[in-house]
Amino acid sequence: MRRRRPLSSVAVAAALMGTLVLAGCTSPEAPSTAPPSASVAPEASPSPSASEVTAAPALQPEGTAAQNLPFFTAVVQQVWTGPEPVSSRAYVDALTAAGFAREAMQVTPDTSTVGNPAESLQFSVRWGEKECLVGQVGPSTGEPVTTVMSQLAEGRCLVGETLPIDW
Repeated sequence: MRRRRPLSSVAVAAALMGTLVLAGCTSPEAPSTAPPSASVAPEASPSPSASEVTAAPALQPEGTAAQNLPFFTAVVQQVWTGPEPVSSRAYVDALTAAGFAREAMQVTPDTSTVGNPAESLQFSVRWGEKECLVGQVGPSTGEPVTTVMSQLAEGRCLVGETLPIDW
């Protein structure tokens, strides 16, 4: 008599794919940027000037995706606090104006299939041959989420329907 397996390989593959998709929707914990505390009092040294401490991140065209994430995040934060925080076009236009390559971008629609405002939208910039800068904003996310993720098949960064960036 032939035994039936409780889960077929198709079901296992579907479950694995679902897990991977959901994992892409979560944000990794941010690494701590706090300097280690010292047990010995530091020697007196000249304090850095205000411009050294508050230097804004900048685009590093030859840098890695991780090196450009702070700048990507700063641009996203500017749009989020502006007049169109849930507009696909606003993010593409701001990232383009900041120097990111429009032809390397993808963005999801900012309206649902029935015309309601989207609960969240995603946008990305393909970086190099293997990575993507990815952002997600919207009422369902609270604050903007940005991260570096591996590219998907065919150099894509986002799963699902994306808008043509033809404006």
